[in-house]
Amino acid sequence: MIRLAVALFTLIAATTSALAFDTKATAAFVVDQTTGTVLLDKNADTPLPPASMSKLMTLYMAFEAIRRGKADGGLDLNEELPVSEHAQSYGGSSMFLRSGETVTVEDLLRGIIVLSGNDACVVIAEALSPDGTEYGFARLMTQRAQQMGMTNSTFTNSNGWPQPGHLMSMRDLALLSNRLITDFPEFYPLFAETEFEFDNRVPSNKRNRNPLLTMGIGADGLKTGHTQEAGYGLTGSAKQGDRRVIFVISGLGSVAERAQESQAIVNWAFRQFAIRPLARKDEQFAQADVWMGSEASVGLVAAEDISILMPALAGNEIAGEVVYTGPVSAPIAKGDPLAELVFTLEGLPETRIPLVADRAVERGGFVSRVSTAALVLFKKLVQGPEGAT
Repeated sequence: MIRLAVALFTLIAATTSALAFDTKATAAFVVDQTTGTVLLDKNADTPLPPASMSKLMTLYMAFEAIRRGKADGGLDLNEELPVSEHAQSYGGSSMFLRSGETVTVEDLLRGIIVLSGNDACVVIAEALSPDGTEYGFARLMTQRAQQMGMTNSTFTNSNGWPQPGHLMSMRDLALLSNRLITDFPEFYPLFAETEFEFDNRVPSNKRNRNPLLTMGIGADGLKTGHTQEAGYGLTGSAKQGDRRVIFVISGLGSVAERAQESQAIVNWAFRQFAIRPLARKDEQFAQADVWMGSEASVGLVAAEDISILMPALAGNEIAGEVVYTGPVSAPIAKGDPLAELVFTLEGLPETRIPLVADRAVERGGFVSRVSTAALVLFKKLVQGPEGAT
């Protein structure tokens, strides 16, 4: 493994790292969606009761079914689905649906997102279940979650009603939120709706429980949750300028504490961190030795423009290293991934950026191979096995 030290850039400002956020939540995960940088990880991989936040998985599968269409076993927004006795039997947050009536898919989606309707989830679940039961749909939820990389999620119902084995991790909820935002931009605006009056049945139950939507901080989703076992939680997202932040918290003690903690996290994530340009496409960081090629080395460049998230007031030199397994054997095609640029900023996880070959290098003829091989061996003797430092 060859390691080449590089100085990336220096910012003229006071050297200050972002302060860590000391959350009151028992578990939390905060990620800058724009760069993929994890800002906070507290028990993020621990499977916990997710309460109504697990409704996001039911919504994801409903969106998939709508995109698939009725002809392929999916749903139509204007389709009316029947309400079963089982759906009506759920307590807690509700659309107050009545057994035997039918409700459009579009109304059910709003009922889940804005009103957090446990009954609405069951109507969707029974319609999409392979055996017509909510539990049959829950098994599908678990299978689909595994396919999506949510390895710490298991579902036993469609709505997060307290049951043994119904669990999700904060990281899984953040992953699911990102997929909802990126996979279904046509449906995501529903999460920002603050009110939904379904049939004017219960005028007092028409407001979205997400406290961030009216705070003017760029919040536009996603879902609150609460049970006695789980405490108060929120899966949220906010966008300011070109940046979007996704966060998940759980285990808070009250509605007020959930609102305060959520607002504080959003403000911290946007104020304490900023995106800075690091390199332009095709900018060269180092050269890799080539074995048996027509040339002795090849340039290692950024495959695209690179920006990084860093503490907003940081002013220290950012130092990193280019890491690759070398010498690299010819032939090499332009754009072949050959190395990684690796660096760590205080308070943030290690960042690894792929670097690619700046040009093609053919396999050399006999004389060329001998000369380039000799040069590579000489450099290894001079520099040592780990390359320049």
